[in-house]
Amino acid sequence: MTPLRALTIAALVAATACAQAAGRRGKAPDAEEQILAVHAAWRAGDAARLARAATGLEGHPLAPWVEYWRLALRLAQTPDEDVAAFLARNEGSYVADRLRAEWLKELGRRGAWERFERELGALVQDDAEIRCYAWRARLARGDASAAAEARAIFAEAGELAEGCQGLAAQLAQAGLVEAERVWQRIRLLLESGQLNAARRAFAWLPDGSAPGEPLFALAANAPQRLLAQPPRDLARRPVREMVLFALARLAREDLEAAARALGGELGRRLPEADRRYAWGHLGHVAARRLEPQALEFYRRAADAPMSDDRLAWKARAGLRAGDWQAVREAVDAMSALARREPVWSYWYARALAAQGNHEGARAYYLRHAGEPHFYGILAAEELGYVPAPPEPFHFADEQEVAAAARHPGLVRALALYRLGLRAEANAEWAFSVRAMDDTGLLAAAELARRNQLFDRAIATAERTVHRHNFRLRYLAPYAEALREGARAHALEEAWVLGLVRQESRFVANARSPAGAQGLMQLMPATASWVARKVGLGSYTPSRVNEPELNIALGTHYLKLVLEDLGHPVLALAAYNAGPARARHWRDPKPLEGAIYAETIPFKETRDYVKKVMANTVYYAQLLGGRIVPLRERLGVVPARRSGERANEELP
Repeated sequence: MTPLRALTIAALVAATACAQAAGRRGKAPDAEEQILAVHAAWRAGDAARLARAATGLEGHPLAPWVEYWRLALRLAQTPDEDVAAFLARNEGSYVADRLRAEWLKELGRRGAWERFERELGALVQDDAEIRCYAWRARLARGDASAAAEARAIFAEAGELAEGCQGLAAQLAQAGLVEAERVWQRIRLLLESGQLNAARRAFAWLPDGSAPGEPLFALAANAPQRLLAQPPRDLARRPVREMVLFALARLAREDLEAAARALGGELGRRLPEADRRYAWGHLGHVAARRLEPQALEFYRRAADAPMSDDRLAWKARAGLRAGDWQAVREAVDAMSALARREPVWSYWYARALAAQGNHEGARAYYLRHAGEPHFYGILAAEELGYVPAPPEPFHFADEQEVAAAARHPGLVRALALYRLGLRAEANAEWAFSVRAMDDTGLLAAAELARRNQLFDRAIATAERTVHRHNFRLRYLAPYAEALREGARAHALEEAWVLGLVRQESRFVANARSPAGAQGLMQLMPATASWVARKVGLGSYTPSRVNEPELNIALGTHYLKLVLEDLGHPVLALAAYNAGPARARHWRDPKPLEGAIYAETIPFKETRDYVKKVMANTVYYAQLLGGRIVPLRERLGVVPARRSGERANEELP
């Protein structure tokens, strides 16, 4: 274990006990023990314990954090003057911005709009709830233009924060939002299964226009029964919306049954706009399930308005079907922002080229060719070259690294990392480097590397604009163990490095929300299964974070999934989402690897596969190996075959 990680999360949990034990022994706790005790008291909401633990820490580099925890614990009861004094003393720091954000929300809850607006201008971070309070402040002083801007919250797909809930209710009560916009939000919520949020949104409709609870419950819980005997009166909007909701609920369980209902008498009774909307929804569901009828459902939706996400899945359905015209139509209908994304610039170019418009395709490839990501590499290859890491590599000199080591925010971040307070340390680090120029970024990245904060080194080096160091962007710590693991299983070293960079950013004790652990992010059950398979009798789950062991188990498992699925893109999908899913996502016909990757239904896995493959290209170049174009690496994913034998043991 490195010195920087000497104190673990276990130490955090035990911090208060350590301090108390030290006191019983007659020995004062050291500053690190005290700060961990303060943090533990803050998390427990114990102000008295926090005050006792904080004694004597005034001159410590983390004193601003100690004071932040004290103030944040009782912010609603803290005098405004005390908050303002803290902000003044710590102006420009992360803790000041963090407390200012929390204070602004408190001022918004109170309706203290004058003070809210005075403080708002100094806030650095963006926060959706604070934006809502800012609109409410403008409305309070009679700024009518705020209402038009604030209506954007009704297009948010998820649940609204407290301040935005209040804003939505205020707009509705004042008649400043049309019922159509409220219904659009309700549709979004119902489609994504957020039923309680939809119920709350019913209150924003004009009086008498919300659906009754019995009809809502029937659509939610027995959609087939409602559709088999639909209400007679479909002229009323609330009734029609519940029929559309029932179609969406049924499509989750039985897509064909929903399509039959919509294509029958019920569909003919619906207004054309509602019918097209429903076909668009079924197309979206079918496309996400990789069903072949997706494009037919989209075709029946005709020119119904669609979100960028729905259009993206129409484009993906077109890619699967080899229907380049459908790809073009979907991208053309997207918002300007979505059309500019590298993914859709690239596939639009491919569609143009497939239809013979090579000059038009070239113009679209040039938009992102050479940028250091999956589609930047592919676009460059379409133009005839394989992009290489930009040289010369710029290395920070000792004076620049020393200056970074004196940066107050980075000093605090390093202190927090030493204590094992990674979430706070990551936030402090990101805030500190946000406005640095390339020279400062490369110096901070080198400082992180020297302190074995490999994830921070990579993330910081990735921010440079003109001067780059791809050896920092694509670090290779644990090189010997990773090389040995790759060689032992005849895996490409660059591929293994690319996977580890994406999985853990080389943080040896990384742990995902799902419970995956270590450099190669192994689930405990998978690690134990591999250990048994290789006859590692000494293995215990507590050892999973040991770098050499984690690499040995992870590379063995990667080799097993590669042998089972026979293709590196499938192996990566399997490593992230499981072998059964990776097999299921294949097509009945052979599929270009890039199309398979882009049409993976899980966003996390889709992004994962693309990023690992792009990482592999750069690692291969940095290692001096044979240059293999990304498109060649992606190859062709073999067709899904009935009756094929698979390794059912693989977890």
